[in-house]
Amino acid sequence: MTAPGLAALNSATKYPSIPTYHRLDPGNGSLLEEHTPFTGDVLLTEKVDGTNGRIVLLPDGDYLIGSREELLHAKGDRVHNPALGIVDELRPLADRLGPRDADGRIAVFFLEVYGRRIGGAAKQYTGGNGVGHRLFDVAFIRPDVLDRSPGQIASWRDDGGQDFGDEAALQRIAATDGIPLVPRLATIPGGRLPATVDGMAALLAERLPATRVALDDGAGGTPEGIVLRTPDRSVIAKARFQDYARTAKRRARR
Repeated sequence: MTAPGLAALNSATKYPSIPTYHRLDPGNGSLLEEHTPFTGDVLLTEKVDGTNGRIVLLPDGDYLIGSREELLHAKGDRVHNPALGIVDELRPLADRLGPRDADGRIAVFFLEVYGRRIGGAAKQYTGGNGVGHRLFDVAFIRPDVLDRSPGQIASWRDDGGQDFGDEAALQRIAATDGIPLVPRLATIPGGRLPATVDGMAALLAERLPATRVALDDGAGGTPEGIVLRTPDRSVIAKARFQDYARTAKRRARR
């Protein structure tokens, strides 16, 4: 694949930003009471604090491995960047995966890579040298998207152009390919989600008092937060402990 082709593939397969459940005040980073509305069932999963990795599966059987921002490795060691240990952790998985879309679309597996020396929260998951990965999303992309201009691809991606798998697809892929998913915590009706900042802080503490993906007994165990999503992934948001703690401190100083 040419350099322009790789740039297009990289852009089209990046993971889009997830909004916070309560909107962040752009002025001071505190949470506002305005929140993301959900209807129907809402799945709660643990948000793991590591680094985003992706495995890009091409229709011809080739694959690439990337971080959140760049492609790091191509099948057969054609490209190899050891950044953050992502390639070393995900290559054994990528080697046993193959094309999986009957329509010839590009499949992208999004995984959190976490543990040893990966990010500031590494010690919350391992007291030694443990490294792990968890699948949190899968998207399918038509190859003709890569023919668009860089600006068009970025706009397409940011406007939700990627076709994400629903919960049933994630469960099926995880079971078929033996990939661990980020922990499923609960499924609750959207109408029972707390509307207030204080209410969501309480839900976080109740549903996730400690991480469920510790790699060894020496892990600190402090979790990052929860991702909320509808089973079809039409609505998704995140709630992080640090955002709610920071907001509580600011309010206490008033």
